[in-house]
Formats: sequence, C-alpha cells, structure tokens
Amino acid sequence: MKLHLYQYGHGSKLPGISIGVARLAPRGIRVEDRFRKGYFQVWMPLLAPSKALFSAYRKQAISHPQFAQRYIREMKRPESVQAIRLIAAICQTVRVNLGCFCPDDSKCHRSLLADLVRKAEAELPAPSDSIPQYFSSPCSMPEIEDD
Repeated sequence: MKLHLYQYGHGSKLPGISIGVARLAPRGIRVEDRFRKGYFQVWMPLLAPSKALFSAYRKQAISHPQFAQRYIREMKRPESVQAIRLIAAICQTVRVNLGCFCPDDSKCHRSLLADLVRKAEAELPAPSDSIPQYFSSPCSMPEIEDD
C-alpha cells in the first residue's frame, strides 16, 4: 500500500496525490495556492472528525482512546466508508498522502484514518493490469440514439 501521512505545509513536494482531511480549510490561503503551499490537491473534510468530537478532544474533555473510538464510529457512515474504500483502491496503484494541521501523527485522526484505509485495502480485490472485457460496450444505452 502506498500511503503516507503529512502535516499541512509539507505536501507540495510529495509524490502522488495529497488529500487534505481536516474539517476546515486553511485560512488565508487562496484555493489555487493550496497545493503549491504544501496543503493539498484535494480536500475531503468528510473524513475529518465532527466538529463536536474535535472540540471535545481539543478541550481535553475526552482522552485520545475515547477520541479514537468515537472517530472510528463516525467513519462507519456510508459516505465515509465509500470515501475510505476509494482511497484504498487508489493506494493500490498510486501513492496517497493524507494531510492535516496536526504536527503529531500519533495524536491525529489521520493515523486512525490510515488504519481504516489499510483495512479497506485488505478487503479489495487485487488490482489487475489488464483492462476488463465487457460483454457489450460500457456506454451502450439503446434508448438514447446518436444524432
């Protein structure tokens, strides 16, 4: 699996695709400058902890193990599961970098997310070098006629 974790500001020179997984976009950085300044190419706040969970953890109202347990529970939502599976599939062929503001991977949700991506990757079929053969062309729609 080609998966790497990084802190925002250090992603512009990394090979592969850099995905930002923080809830909030960086302030004061224009959208077109986010990758050049080392933040991300694609922003997926869907994979960030909820505002309530992040707030509780930041205020130290919950421990890291409690945060981890709740974050993993949040990532069981169908839309999160699909995004995690997509990242896992991409990791089979291209390096994916998951980034966030946190300086310490071990205390950040991105390390938990990386574990979820690795588990999802283990459940995917192995990538194939061959192009799948279709019984009919993939875009055949008899009810639509070409003009």
